[in-house]
Amino acid sequence: MANSTTVPVSTVYGPVSSWRYGRSLGIDPIGVVSTCSFNCVYCQLGEIEQITSDRQVYIPTAQILEELKGFAPWDVDVITLSGSGEPTLAVNLGEILREIKQLTHRPTLVLTNATLLHDPTVRSQLAFADRVSVKMDAVSPEGLRRVNRPDSQVNFSQLWAGIEQFCAEYPGDLGIQTMILSAWDEQAKAEYIRQIKAIKPTEVQLNTPSRPKPVKRQLDGRGNHSGSEDRPYEVRQFKCVSQAVLQALAQEIQTQTGVRVRTVHSN
Repeated sequence: MANSTTVPVSTVYGPVSSWRYGRSLGIDPIGVVSTCSFNCVYCQLGEIEQITSDRQVYIPTAQILEELKGFAPWDVDVITLSGSGEPTLAVNLGEILREIKQLTHRPTLVLTNATLLHDPTVRSQLAFADRVSVKMDAVSPEGLRRVNRPDSQVNFSQLWAGIEQFCAEYPGDLGIQTMILSAWDEQAKAEYIRQIKAIKPTEVQLNTPSRPKPVKRQLDGRGNHSGSEDRPYEVRQFKCVSQAVLQALAQEIQTQTGVRVRTVHSN
């Protein structure tokens, strides 16, 4: 018998304000247990509860659509699949994207860590999204291990090959999102610039970890809380890279690649 004190948790949340995409309504295809193929040191969800690269249906598409109807008329700039982990782990990703588009007639966005982009089925499902933002924090296997702390099935070569393949195929608006934890040395900058030249995204988005990381998993981490907000639980606050450092890096990348670069400080 279910616990009578259990509070149902909606798969739809927000809207939240995104510096990259405007007013965004969130869709969580993963559910209450945070599930991801990464366990990033800065993750706003806290420590990931289930680290995996295995795909399955976490939330039925019908449930997501029914809850989404309650947010009509969907007065937002974009509807974003993200939430409690890596959205491409949801086997019904393509179905969710198609049905959301048909119901709301709003642009759709998927935030992905790229770990499953080597899978042609995942790439074909992501093609239903109007926009995709691909995480690319590391320029080396060591950086991937240290910053993103991936599932044991993930390796850097396969990850990078998947990103290249997806970028070559995807017809929509493609952003590369990179979290800057500290100032980069010249070698890291050169390798990152080489990678951006190779994949030619629509834009690069440079961020710094201004959101606090809960010490333990907190569902409201799906939203975009700032570091200045008081949270009713223990959090870890990261030291952010300065605006000057971030803007200088953005200018260098843009100058050398010709790709538009925005930062969390951009207007």
